[in-house]
Formats: sequence, C-alpha cells, structure tokens
Amino acid sequence: MRYRREFVWIAAFAVLVAFAVPWPLWGIDRVVAGLPVWIWWHVGWLGVCTLVFSRFARSGAWERGMGLDTATGDTTAAEGGDRR
Repeated sequence: MRYRREFVWIAAFAVLVAFAVPWPLWGIDRVVAGLPVWIWWHVGWLGVCTLVFSRFARSGAWERGMGLDTATGDTTAAEGGDRR
C-alpha cells in the first residue's frame, strides 16, 4: 500500500513538471487583463503546485522520503545507522 502511494506522488509531480511549460499556449498572442495568457497559465499552475505540495507535506510522504519516523522523531533511517 505504501509503495502505491509513493508512485502516485511520483506521477503527480511528473504531471506538475510536464505542464509547468504552457505547451498548449505556444503561438497564442492573446492578452487578458493586460498580461499574456501564458503568464496567467503560470500563475494558475503555481497555485496548483502549491496545493499539491501542501497535500504532499501533510500526508507524511515528505518524512517517509527523508527517512524520518514521525511517531518517534527518530532520524536513524536517514543517517544510515543506529544512534546510541
């Protein structure tokens, strides 16, 4: 189950990276509210990235990836040995 969640996060971040460049807007010179549409794409996309990363951090995936045990605060997995 844990590995499936990790693959979902990897896929989610791959999508975020893939659409960071406004591919569908190349060659469009349209302007909205004084700014090109591709700038609005980036503003919206940064908002989406913020929400996804917030969810990622709250899910505990960040701690698991860094080798931290959130229950005990133990960092031995991240250091590669046991502390005594």
